[in-house]
Amino acid sequence: MSVIRPFRGLRPRPEQVAMVASPPYDVLSSNEARELVRNNPVSFLRINKPEVDFDPDTPVHSKKVYDRGKENLQRLVDDGILCRDDKSSLYLYRLTWQGLSQTGLVALASTEEYNQGKIKKHEHTRPDKVRDRAAHIRHVNAQVGPVFSIFRHNDLIRQLFVAITGDKPVYDFVDDGQVRHELWVVSDDQMIADMVAAFAGLDALYIADGHHRSAAAAEVARLMKEENPNHDGTEPYNFFLNVIFPDDELRILPYNRVVKGLSDKSVEQVLAEFKESFAVEPQKSSIEPQEGYHFGAFCRGKWYELTAREGSFNTDHPAESIDSAVLTANLLRPTLGIEDIRTDKRIDFVGGIRGVGELERLVNSGDFDIAFSLYPVTVEQLLAVADAGEVMPPKSTWFEPKLRSGMVINLLDK
Repeated sequence: MSVIRPFRGLRPRPEQVAMVASPPYDVLSSNEARELVRNNPVSFLRINKPEVDFDPDTPVHSKKVYDRGKENLQRLVDDGILCRDDKSSLYLYRLTWQGLSQTGLVALASTEEYNQGKIKKHEHTRPDKVRDRAAHIRHVNAQVGPVFSIFRHNDLIRQLFVAITGDKPVYDFVDDGQVRHELWVVSDDQMIADMVAAFAGLDALYIADGHHRSAAAAEVARLMKEENPNHDGTEPYNFFLNVIFPDDELRILPYNRVVKGLSDKSVEQVLAEFKESFAVEPQKSSIEPQEGYHFGAFCRGKWYELTAREGSFNTDHPAESIDSAVLTANLLRPTLGIEDIRTDKRIDFVGGIRGVGELERLVNSGDFDIAFSLYPVTVEQLLAVADAGEVMPPKSTWFEPKLRSGMVINLLDK
């Protein structure tokens, strides 16, 4: 069973939504965010990443920064830019990019189901990031950044989505990345009841992106429960903001790697060691792998295709058989000496949206010595890892397009 709940969303007026809606807080540095809001006083980044209103040397986790987020949210409400729906509703959010669309349900999910593992994870979380988002939620008294979740596609839910999206959306705009964003408000009582019942028939939901937001919501629920002697489980803090998409509409792009230093080895030595676990073939052009366990390597102006040798990894293990895990275990660690890709300063990661041309640029610039292009993780691989209670290799999934924050906000009052 998967519990979802309608809520009274706080939303921008349609004529303001394109200015308000912003990229997620965690895909931009503070300086990048400052640049984006420079000429936009209503950008949602002023709420979700409020350090943009302060000098760069201001600690981003200070109380005055969180307080500014609350002030900025209240300002947009007072100015009539954000308005709360009178009735508890569900919402459908569709993103269209490069000719493909994905439609998700905006609803509240249960922190209790999250704690019980019915909302499945595939990443570890960092305590400092969880503390930051929990503090932000408590200061602004709202969940302002939705968690991006997945459900296994379901014919009944698809039919409900189709029925709703046959009407005109309340929002329809194209952002500066050429992503089209559409939103429908679902306020009909029968449609809400049908949607709640349809999701109740699902065995589980899966977090795609937003593990820290999910963990922060659960931590806030724990703290507020402790502070409430009359807690009964129906309070708003027991639920958290989600956009839930069917698995068959999602795309994951490659998450490529660049490495500085070849452990004092020549290119010839490195390629010779690669051959212990990979077949290595020189190529005349760049390589964007078209199937799993095939990799591109770019070094000293030349591309090589690497194909993992049969038996060099455990095909039955859901996490260890992910392409990035195979590359780490059979190449990055033994040949290039990178023991922990989370902490080693010699490695960096390049989202597939930037293309293999960016890998060539980074190596040709001298900033890095070798780059690797990977085949993207499939959604089914991700779900299999979550079902097994395993953790995805670090920096394995790059979802595109990104949700915009500020489309619908969940206030933690009734």
